[in-house]
Amino acid sequence: MIAVIGCGNTNRSDDGVGPAVIHALSKRAIGNEPRVRLLDAGTDGMAVMFAAHGCRTLMIIDACRSGAEPGAVFEVPGIELERQREQSLTLHDFRWNHALYAGRRLLGAAFPLAVTVLLIEAQTLEFGLALSPPVADAAERVATRIEAFVQMRLQELESVS
Repeated sequence: MIAVIGCGNTNRSDDGVGPAVIHALSKRAIGNEPRVRLLDAGTDGMAVMFAAHGCRTLMIIDACRSGAEPGAVFEVPGIELERQREQSLTLHDFRWNHALYAGRRLLGAAFPLAVTVLLIEAQTLEFGLALSPPVADAAERVATRIEAFVQMRLQELESVS
């Protein structure tokens, strides 16, 4: 099983790029593939952890602000972004990077070893429902890239079985 999870707030313009990629993928062939779990997790880190449970591969898509050109795409191994969450009284600040850390420790072998994070440089995080043009273009490129990766990974899994 492969989990592809989009994260972000769709009410904050480019922060909604993760959910936008999931929406685009759901309209493609992999949207009907039973071995692929697509999830718009919004800002719910716990959903990321539980959706990844039992999967062999996990891909996360989110926006970032690094100072790069808007629409730039960064592919980062998940292990490099795992973070232990600081103690608090709310789960609101439990993000996907905390979910990677917690999932690996709580779920053990049932948590994916292969984790890839695709970060797309945001142009704006102002209130709004639309993606900026460079981020919308990047979302389409990332959806195509993920679709090709998933198809290749599924073929690999079939040849091992």
